[in-house]
Order: sequence, then C-alpha cells, then structure tokens
Amino acid sequence: MQVMTLPVPKEFSFSENVKYLSNAPNECLIQIKEGRVYKAISIDQETMIVEISTGPNNQEHSISVQFLGETMPVRESVQDAAIRYIRDWFDLDTDLVPFYELAKTDRLLERAVKSFYGLRNMGIPDLFEALCWGIIGQQINLAFAYTLKRRFVETFGRYVEHAGEQYWLFPTPQDIASLQVEDITKLKMSIKKSEYLIGVAQLMVEGKLTKEQLLDMGDHKQIEKTLVQIRGIGPWTANYVLMRCLRIPSAFPIDDVGLHNAIKYLTGADTKPTKAEILQLAGPWKNWESYATFYLWRFLY
Repeated sequence: MQVMTLPVPKEFSFSENVKYLSNAPNECLIQIKEGRVYKAISIDQETMIVEISTGPNNQEHSISVQFLGETMPVRESVQDAAIRYIRDWFDLDTDLVPFYELAKTDRLLERAVKSFYGLRNMGIPDLFEALCWGIIGQQINLAFAYTLKRRFVETFGRYVEHAGEQYWLFPTPQDIASLQVEDITKLKMSIKKSEYLIGVAQLMVEGKLTKEQLLDMGDHKQIEKTLVQIRGIGPWTANYVLMRCLRIPSAFPIDDVGLHNAIKYLTGADTKPTKAEILQLAGPWKNWESYATFYLWRFLY
C-alpha cells in the first residue's frame, strides 16, 4: 500500500469538502467511510482505487492519498497523473484569499464563507462525465438525477473490486458513441437526453470535442459559445461545465433555480430574485462568479 502526502492551502478544510460530498444522494462514483473518500480512477488504461484522508495526525492542512491493493499504479507517470487528477478534483491550486477578502464586505458571501470556510469547488475533471452529468440533470430534481446517473454508470460503465467492494468508473465516450437511443431510454431517460448523450460521445470519439481544445480557447464567452452549439447543451449546462470541469472563474449559471432559491433564502425575500437583481448582487463578484455560485448552492443542503 503506497501513501503520498499532498500539501494543501491554508484556506482548505478536508472535513468541509467531505461534508459536501456526503450530501450527494445515491452517489455511485465515490464512497465515504469513516471520513475517508474512496474513488476509482482510470488513467492510460490503468485503473486504481485511491483512498483520500486527512494528513498525518489528522492535520487539516495536508491530505493523504493511498493507492489500494493490486490497483496500485506501477508507472510513475500514471501515479503523477492520478495526483494531478486529485488536485484538480479538490481544486487545490486555486488561491481563495482574494475570494475570501471580497466576501468580507458582501452581504451574501460573508455568511457563506463563514459557514463553509475551506470548501472547494469540488470538480468533475473528466469532460465527458461533466457534460453527461449536466445533460442528465436538466429539468429534473437532484435525487432523480442521481438515480439516472447510477443507472447509466452501472449499465454502461465498469467497476473494479477491492476488499469485497465495487468501485465504479463512469462510461467513456467509446462506451456510449455506438449505442442506440433505445439502449439508454430503457433506463427511464428521455429520448432527447439519450440522443444528446450519444451525440456528445460521438463528437468526442471523433476528436471534435476535447477538454484541451476548449481550454486553449481561453476566453470564457468563446468556450460557452462553442458548447451551446452542441445539441442538448444550453447556457446552463455550458456554464456548469465551465465551473466544474474547465475551472473558469467567471462562469456564472445565472438562470440556475438553485442559485435563485439560495439568494431568496439569504435575503429573506418573498419571491425569487429577477435576473437584473442577481446581476446587481453579483457586481462585486467579478471573476469569482463560479465560486460565489458554488458557495451559495451549499445553503440548499
């Protein structure tokens, strides 16, 4: 069993992030046991199970990563890639000091930062998974979205075993691109969503859509424009992917119902805010809209 210790920023709380992950209903891609996070990761056709916990002596300012059992990565390059995946997943390389500074004088964010100090924008590093999750979650409640995701993963993905437990991996574009719509609708997915999922998978298999291509565009609006040209991806899904996968700090799903409900709750208003009201509230959040949204969503739990 191989153990690595990763330094983390001062503005990081492992327990706060585990608390966030624990709130996902019916989650099938991670397991949490006794405050430790377990996940299967596949890199360069090598699959490993990682156990992530607080650092030595339960110090919050480092985290320990263990590669479990026979899944331990042999090649150093794969191990390094796994660590990069974890750093991206926990968003460890973002400096939150400027965000916390602006929050001190913001009527909504001040309470959010006090309540959830050390929370990171827990990401979805894999572009296909992020796009699929955005599509699956459209216009349905969160609990049903997680149910559909589990069916999707357990039907078309694969798992590895360790100590009698199954650890599932999200399907790859290759797993989905050649499916028929009927293969997915039998999971109680709508026809449209089934078509969208297959379409996105085909674009990725053909090399017409990659994470690197999107990031190379640099400009937030250009990436969003490119994504919304894909069938099944509207502004909400595009901004969700910009937030959770591409780590664009100015991504802002302004039409998100959860964001509206969180603002309504925090302001004590009788009705949800208008778009104009949200834009006014978000004025000071420039280039931190993504984190502001993520922290405000947290109140919904």
